[in-house]
Amino acid sequence: MASKLTERCPHEAESSLEITLRQAFCCLQPQLSPPFPLTIPTQEQYSQLNKAILYGILCEPHLAKVHIKHLHAVITDGYEYFTSILIKIVNEMHGKLVDSAKRQLIWVTREMVDVSAIGFDGLLVALLRQIVGGDFGEENLWLCFEMVSLFSSKWDCMLEEVPLVLTGALYVFLRLLSDHCRVMNVPKIESLRKMEKDFCVKMLREKFDLCLKIGRDLVRILQDLVHVPEFRAVWKDLLYDPSTFGVDDFLDISKLYNTRTSKWYFLLRVTPQMESQLRFLLTHVKFGSQKRYQIWFTRKFLSVPEKNAVVIDIVRFICCAHHPSNDIIHSDIIPRWAVTGWLLKSSMKNYVEANSKLALFYDWLFFNEKVDNVMNIEPAVLLMVHSIPNYIDLTNSLLEFLLILLDNYDLERKEIVLRGISTAFHTLVRKGVIKSLDVLINCHKLSANLRERLAELLSGCSGIAESSRIPTSQML
Repeated sequence: MASKLTERCPHEAESSLEITLRQAFCCLQPQLSPPFPLTIPTQEQYSQLNKAILYGILCEPHLAKVHIKHLHAVITDGYEYFTSILIKIVNEMHGKLVDSAKRQLIWVTREMVDVSAIGFDGLLVALLRQIVGGDFGEENLWLCFEMVSLFSSKWDCMLEEVPLVLTGALYVFLRLLSDHCRVMNVPKIESLRKMEKDFCVKMLREKFDLCLKIGRDLVRILQDLVHVPEFRAVWKDLLYDPSTFGVDDFLDISKLYNTRTSKWYFLLRVTPQMESQLRFLLTHVKFGSQKRYQIWFTRKFLSVPEKNAVVIDIVRFICCAHHPSNDIIHSDIIPRWAVTGWLLKSSMKNYVEANSKLALFYDWLFFNEKVDNVMNIEPAVLLMVHSIPNYIDLTNSLLEFLLILLDNYDLERKEIVLRGISTAFHTLVRKGVIKSLDVLINCHKLSANLRERLAELLSGCSGIAESSRIPTSQML
């Protein structure tokens, strides 16, 4: 009798994937122990054998080494099919796997890295996405520890085979560190935190040319760690001694400011289930009918105060990784700005609220129409405009936050930020996202000081939109 792979509630239907794997295992079980058959399997038999061996590895830890030897002996496709099933298990079943299966999953992942299996990069990414920000539960911390251990121990292999995945791991562990560094005197977290620091500092110090691929959001997440001594030193070098990193064309931090971060990095910080629910909300739920979906989402993902840290990542995902079609934009589906407003109004700690607003406005600071997408900055302006009638306090707080960023974000390079914010406003009007900025400048519900500051900003930078078209090398 096959062992159990997942835990599920009595009312839940069994996963079709689990059924398929178990059936293959039960059918082929006599062939899964030595001596192994020497016949060459057909394509269908090969697929079934892969499923059966994988089920055996996950459910029979005591026989895992036998099963993996069997797998090595029969593989004809570079492990591509086997790895694809592993990825499906992680994406669809990870949260329900029994503890022993989760441990085996990490074990077999290490095996796939060792043999450079086709698709092992996708498997690593799938596992990274299962780590939940702000979750200090034992299972989540265990997965963090296992993944940072894997990346550290397989450093050379990954550097040679999948260097981009290393940059993804850096992004993930830097984000996790911003949570983990706020918890002190917890032995499990302290040992995890040290491993995460060691990995991240090694990446930043030894492979900064790779780190540059992350783009401007590398700066955003690093500045949240400036209070940590190891990263304070990195931060100082970024600002004052960029030659330390040994990258010939990295002469100033503005190189990062002017590099847009790929949406791939933002997907790394929301779980597949979270992504699925957010995309459903933003593509199928009518505006005005969203309350029950929001309640469900809050209970599922934001119920514990510490978990609200993931709001930072969700806001970034909504702005940069979910761009609705024109049909959706002009329909009665709930818009991105409304979902963002709901998230910002949820109860959260002050630092989470500030970082969530920074996530909302970050592309504004360095906006260049040649590099950036207007969809990344659209939610913020529409949230400010649509909040005026009933939630003027939110409009005031957002506009105030943006102007504070203008006054305080990297004073030595204030011209870049001024150009970015001004270009963002002008582009939003020119692209028709809003008809006119008068809706803000002439809104008497808004703070008089904010209106005056905004008018001054826009009137004093009338040539900004044109200057944004100058090549970056000349602009700086």
